[in-house]
This record gives sequence, C-alpha cells and structure tokens, in this order.
Amino acid sequence: MDIVCLGELLVDMFPAEYGRRLAEVSAFLPKPGGAPANAAVAAARLGARSAFIGKVGDDAFGHHLVDVMRANGVDTRGIRFDREARTTLAFIAKPDANTQEFVFYRNPGADTRLRPDELDRELLQGTRALHFGSLSLGAEPIRSATWEALNLARQGGALISFDVNYRPSLWESPQQALDQVRSMIPHVDLVKVNEIELELLTGSQESTASRRLLELGPRLVVVTLGPLGSYFATSEGGEHVPPFQVDAVDATGCGDAFIAGLLWQLIAGGDWRVQLTSERLRSILRYANAVGALTATKVGVIPALPSAAQVEEFLSQVA
Repeated sequence: MDIVCLGELLVDMFPAEYGRRLAEVSAFLPKPGGAPANAAVAAARLGARSAFIGKVGDDAFGHHLVDVMRANGVDTRGIRFDREARTTLAFIAKPDANTQEFVFYRNPGADTRLRPDELDRELLQGTRALHFGSLSLGAEPIRSATWEALNLARQGGALISFDVNYRPSLWESPQQALDQVRSMIPHVDLVKVNEIELELLTGSQESTASRRLLELGPRLVVVTLGPLGSYFATSEGGEHVPPFQVDAVDATGCGDAFIAGLLWQLIAGGDWRVQLTSERLRSILRYANAVGALTATKVGVIPALPSAAQVEEFLSQVA
C-alpha cells in the first residue's frame, strides 16, 4: 500500500446556501467527509494505492460512507462498524469562500471508538506512508489506536504524517489539545499546520515559527496559507511556494487534497528522505498547491478532488 489514512470518516452536513453563519443556514445537505478520509480519496484520484482505517456506525450513513470510499478506489478492509454508536455528523456553514464554521454531533461518535485490537496490522506494516490528524487524539480508545498504528507503520519503515487540524469544539480545552498535539509531534516525520495552528503551537505566525516545530523532531514542517500558497521548512531551510489564482467557491477539503498531493509526490519517487531538498520540495509543494487550488473550484470535497490528469493539465497551462 502507498498511503494509509486513519481517523474520522463522517457525514459533512453542507449548508444549502453560502454567506450565512451556522445558525442562519436554512437547510443542510449530507456529504461524505472527514479529513483523513478525504485525503485517502484524494490520493487514490492522484494514482496512489490508498487505504482507510477507521470506524463508522452500523447505520445507513456508515454503510453509505464505506460504499463511497470503495467507489472512489480506496481500500476499506481497515474500516469497522460499531453497533453501539452512530456515525458522526459535522454541520458546516460558509460565511465566505475561505471560512468555515463547524459543529460536530458526537455522543460519542463511532469514529472515536476504534480500538487498538481492531487495527489491520498487515495493512499498517506494509504501507509506505501513514497519515492521520489530531482529531484522533481527542478521545479514547482511538487515541491509543492511533499510537499503536504509528508504531506498526514505523516498524515497516513508513513515513509518518500528522495534520494538526485543530477543531476547538472537539476538545475539553485548548490546553488539552496542545498537550496531545505536542506529545505527538516528536514521533512523526511530517507535520502539516495552517497559520492559526502554527501560532497556537509556537505563539507566532512568522516563518521562523516552523523551525520551532522542527526542533521537536519532525523532518519536514509544512504550513498551508490558503489563498496565499504554502511554506515548507526542513533542516536545510525554508521557502514560501506561491499559490495559483483560481475562482474559489468552496475551500472545504483543500488542505486534505493538498496533503494527499504532497504525500504522493514524496513517496512516488522512492525513498522520501532524499526528496527533502529545497529544490525538490519547491516542486512538490507546487504540485500540492495545484491539487488544493483545483479542489476549491467546486462545491463539496470528494466531488471536487482532481485526478492526476487534471492536475497535470492545469500545471501545463499555468507553467
């Protein structure tokens, strides 16, 4: 397997209209979602062999989500069904094209109930990259399952990728989130943050702040800047990679598409460690920026995720 994504597979309740706050939306439309699940589909669209590990409710939404993942070329052998908890719902509002508001319905959600003994060990030990986000650290037993998955993937020599993906409403307090995220960073190879998360972790949004995260142990830190592009930092140095100008209509899932493009480019050429030169990372993030930009041009996440051919065509036109 090229990329295994672990964590939340849920239903995103998209607003019937944009330009309104959450309490002002008149209706919501259910769509497949969850950051790691989006990344798994995005990777498959780009040509990677991808798989997803997680848990959904043994309900209509849960079975539909698994069907969607299969239909999009994602290996689903690592998904488990829970008869005692419902599939998580996330209600979303979009006051503007680059801003989202979220309310999650979990009591608890099935995604939080994945146990270490339910992990597909063969899948994890045979993957080239493991990707997960901080939502998997917010509750037990999925927190323990995430740590176990990391250890299994590490035994197989996989690249370990961590998306901070901070959602305040899913934590008891900001301090709890900080403690869990900071405990994970020394054990991963790649950390992805946005500007808000970077400031939360370091107290600064300056480019030097990413170096503070590097000092904790990862080999690569990537900062997504939305319509302003992205930034990378390694022990060699760092650099801003400019964005592509597109007519953005929906920024949901752009970061998930971005990380899928980044991971696929890192591992497709062989040993990901030799890809960490500034010259190569400049090209890799340009590709990832393109994947994210194309995702922003359509409503929804999975329907908007581009294929490898679409990304290549786009890059050829803007070169």
